[in-house]
Amino acid sequence: MPEQVYTVAIVADQPLPRAGMERLLGDEPTLALAASVESLDELTAGPGGYDVIFLDLPLHGQPDTADIIAKAATLGAPLVCSSWDRPTTLVTAIRAGARGCITRYSEPIVVRQALWIIAEGGLCMCPRVVGQFRSDLSRAVDTDAGGLAPREIETLKLIALGLTHTQIATRMGLSEATVNTYAKRIRAKLNVSNKAELTRMAIELGYVVRSRHPAA
Repeated sequence: MPEQVYTVAIVADQPLPRAGMERLLGDEPTLALAASVESLDELTAGPGGYDVIFLDLPLHGQPDTADIIAKAATLGAPLVCSSWDRPTTLVTAIRAGARGCITRYSEPIVVRQALWIIAEGGLCMCPRVVGQFRSDLSRAVDTDAGGLAPREIETLKLIALGLTHTQIATRMGLSEATVNTYAKRIRAKLNVSNKAELTRMAIELGYVVRSRHPAA
């Protein structure tokens, strides 16, 4: 009986990591390279339905990585590669849809194993980041009673303070469309449907303090 062959898409904005992953896949008969692109937008234009997406997060700038991961997850199961020294934590990555997390220093054998595990429906964490993941998870349990990602908490606070989505986008350095996405996720996670209920939940969860004086 022939072995199962899994399709893998590579998304990496740097040529060398992209070439390295292409070479790694070329040595594995059960891992078939289905696409290799610079950006997720290029991959979105394709058919999707990949077993695994190797997603190398950009080295430069501060993109909303949670949204990038969530977008990748609509096309396949993401294996996210990052230095993990940015605000996006490992827990945030998993919540956004990542099925595995590795670093740029992970050994090829670890990357192969991660690809296989994820392709078969599992969840994989590189040994190099297990300690950091436990630490992130502990902080998330202690500080995030509402099940929200850090950027979602920040958005909820600003909504509760009365800012419009346009004002929040300016304050956080994001597009208004991204803020709209955050607001939609927050409503779904907290099971609320309007701004008044969002404000109430922000107060109940301790993200904002109830004002003693009504707004003028």
